[in-house]
Amino acid sequence: MPMHVGCILTVTEEDNVDRKFQDLKGLGISRCQVVCWDRRVVNDEKKAREILEAAANYETIISAFWCGWEGPRTWDFYDGQETLGLVPPAYRFQRMQMLKEGSDFAKELGVSDLVTHVGYMPENPHDANYPGILAAVKDVAGYCGKNGQYFLFETGQETPVTLLRAITDIGLDNLGVNLDPANLIMYGKANPVDALDTIGPYVRNIHGKDGCYPTDGRELGAEVPIGKGRVNFPLFIKRLKEIGYEGDITIEREIEGEEQTRDILMGKKLLEKWIGEAE
Repeated sequence: MPMHVGCILTVTEEDNVDRKFQDLKGLGISRCQVVCWDRRVVNDEKKAREILEAAANYETIISAFWCGWEGPRTWDFYDGQETLGLVPPAYRFQRMQMLKEGSDFAKELGVSDLVTHVGYMPENPHDANYPGILAAVKDVAGYCGKNGQYFLFETGQETPVTLLRAITDIGLDNLGVNLDPANLIMYGKANPVDALDTIGPYVRNIHGKDGCYPTDGRELGAEVPIGKGRVNFPLFIKRLKEIGYEGDITIEREIEGEEQTRDILMGKKLLEKWIGEAE
């Protein structure tokens, strides 16, 4: 089966969901990951029905639900260590609760994959915080399992080896990876093509995003349009085919406005070209 190109669709409580799916269809895209950082949404059954109805109306397949979490978040190498995901103990419990609510919301949508950033998991397995992080992920992933779902780590803030170790240490059979190739580069953690040698068997979804390596020790590398960064997409897609991946490549362009639309359309064109060449 060929891979398909999808796109991120972010939902807040104030959004006109039908219009968002209509706009996506207008781009010629019929697959998406629904992304939400708004706790009001994940506890709103009416919003779930609106999403389901819009997806049906515009014949759009939802491949995953990407669930955010409450509290501060700073996407850098310093404050990010203290604010992101389930790693900081100060925010861990409330974020576990929201992820479980997100799992229930994903069940309403009929989606089998729940995705999130866990945060800067320590590379040292003897780190005093490591057991607590694993216990938190295991608790949330166990909840997802009861809802018939996989819990997917989005790549970026940890090396592939650290992620593989965490998956095997947790030991549940419903753990997987949402591989964002740009994140691996922007965080300076790995070449995404090589990363497939380590975590390839666990990859269940892919983000289509491009980026550059960091050039200082404080800020992430820049996100750029697909084809303008350091992700070797032709080789990456070829390697995905070799390991048997048949899921979606979901475009994520983290800007807004007309430039975002232009970049999504160009990214779609390029990804479809490279997927065709890998057949």
